Amino acid sequence: MKNLNGKVVALTGAASGIGRCLAIQLAEKGCILALADIDDNGLQETVKLLPLETQTSCHIVDVANKDAVYAWADNVIAKHNHVDVVINNAGVGSNESIDDISYENFNWVFDIVFYGVLYGTKAFLPHLKSRPEANIVNISSVNGFFPFPNNGPYNAAKHAVKGLNQTLMQELRNTSVFVMSVHPGGIKTNIVRNSRFGKGVLEKNESVKQFDKIAGTTPEKAAAKIISGLIKNRKRLLVGKDAVILDILVRLFPQGFSDLVGRIWGHKR
Repeated sequence: MKNLNGKVVALTGAASGIGRCLAIQLAEKGCILALADIDDNGLQETVKLLPLETQTSCHIVDVANKDAVYAWADNVIAKHNHVDVVINNAGVGSNESIDDISYENFNWVFDIVFYGVLYGTKAFLPHLKSRPEANIVNISSVNGFFPFPNNGPYNAAKHAVKGLNQTLMQELRNTSVFVMSVHPGGIKTNIVRNSRFGKGVLEKNESVKQFDKIAGTTPEKAAAKIISGLIKNRKRLLVGKDAVILDILVRLFPQGFSDLVGRIWGHKR
C-alpha cells in the first residue's frame, strides 16, 4: 500500500505501547483511524496525542469477545463506510510454568493474543476483500518462532498467529488483500508490567527490571518499522536487532539454541 493518505485503518491495542505509536504515526500520514482498546482512559490519551485534523473514532472492545469484535467491525463500516487496513495488535502475557499455570490464566492470554487476532481478521476480511487494495497486519512476536520458558500461553498464541498469517497468505494470494506477519523482539512497552505472575518465577518488579534492560527497541521505532513494512507490502517483518539475531540462531540451531536458553532461564528461576 504505497499511499496511506486517506486510508481507513482499524487498530487494536491503541491505548498504549506500539498501538499508540502506530496511531500517532498513521495519523501523521493522513490515515483515518478506528481505534480500539479495552482501556478507555488510555484510548482517550492516545486521541489527545493525534494531530487535530485527524478523523478518528474510538471503540471500547474486548478482543477476546467475538461478538464485540464483530460489532466493532460493523461500527467501523457504519462510521467510515469502508476499511483499508486492519492491524491486530492487542496483547497480554502471563509469567508461569505450564505445570503451575491455571487454565484461567492460560486462556486469558490465548483468547486475547490469538483469538483476538482471528476475530479481528475474520470480522473485517469481507470488507477488506471489497477494496481495490487492502492489508491485514497481524502482530506475532519472536515468541512466534522461538519460545521462552514460563511464557507458555504467549509462546503458543504467537506461534498460532504466525501459522494463521502464513495460511492467510496462501489463501488470499489471488485477492486484493496483503497479509503481513510482524515479529517484534523486546519492545519497551508495559506488557510485562501488565502481565499476570504465578509462583515459581521471578517476582514482578524483578521481571520488569530485567525486561527493561534487554528490550532494545522503542515503541516509536517499532511502529515506524511496521508502517514501512505496510507500505512495502512485506509478508514477514522482524522488528529489532534482537529479532534478527534470534531468527538467525533458530535457523542455525533449531533445537540446540532452545535447549541452551532453557538451561539458562531455568537456572535464573
